[in-house]
Amino acid sequence: MVPEIPKGNIQSNVARFSGFADVYDNYRPEAPEMVTEILTQYLQREPELVMDLGCGTGLSTLVWNGRATRIIGVEPNDDMRSVATAKLQHFPEGSSAISFVTGYSNQLDAESETVDVITCSQSFHWMEPVSTLREAHRVLRPGGVFAAYDCDWPPMISWELEKQYMELYDKCDEILEREATEESKAVKRNKNEHLHNLQTSGAFRYTREVVFHHWELCNAERYVGLVLSQGGLQSVMKLGSTELDDDIAFFGEQTDKYFNGHTKEIMFSYRMRLGIK
Repeated sequence: MVPEIPKGNIQSNVARFSGFADVYDNYRPEAPEMVTEILTQYLQREPELVMDLGCGTGLSTLVWNGRATRIIGVEPNDDMRSVATAKLQHFPEGSSAISFVTGYSNQLDAESETVDVITCSQSFHWMEPVSTLREAHRVLRPGGVFAAYDCDWPPMISWELEKQYMELYDKCDEILEREATEESKAVKRNKNEHLHNLQTSGAFRYTREVVFHHWELCNAERYVGLVLSQGGLQSVMKLGSTELDDDIAFFGEQTDKYFNGHTKEIMFSYRMRLGIK
């Protein structure tokens, strides 16, 4: 029996990320340090408490280690959260300041006006925005910062590979629309509406969008891994479908040719929508 979840949340959105936490953690980018720099500057001091909502495997949580007094990653998916929790053994000095808890963005285990910074990295589009922002307003201190940030897919490398990446991505959506049951389909909200949702929530006295870029090293294995880490592709695989097998194989071949055994830089472009309470 599926446990009851707070109103406004969708079980299929939580279940979408089950079964591939290791793939996700191995290939997805960690949050850039620039995230902490931007948000600390807007807060105007080092935060005492940061809450990272929909934290997944902790890629966006652990970047705050040493930059905040306490850091709490909130994640409803057991698979993802277990990978995040396992990482704490590698942070012996800071592990007491970091914790990962089960929870939902619109029902946080925090007292009112106790949180300095709330982040949603690659996650706000899976949340019900109205109730999430209402809860963020409740727990944030006056002057506290809410930030939803995402990277654009695919990362910049080569127009030919990017085109194939997106064609594969779009084909996943077509298969899911055709083959998946209605109750298993996840609800993905439009990221372009994030800033509007912050502006109309009444929770913030100032809102804006910040755009920045981050370069990372990448080889062929990782670039293919980024595709394999996409929830849409994993959802197709969970259906037992083999429809994408040839496409994935072809993409892997083309990626190998491009990298030719070398490691190259790829650029992730980030869009951060933030609000000041």
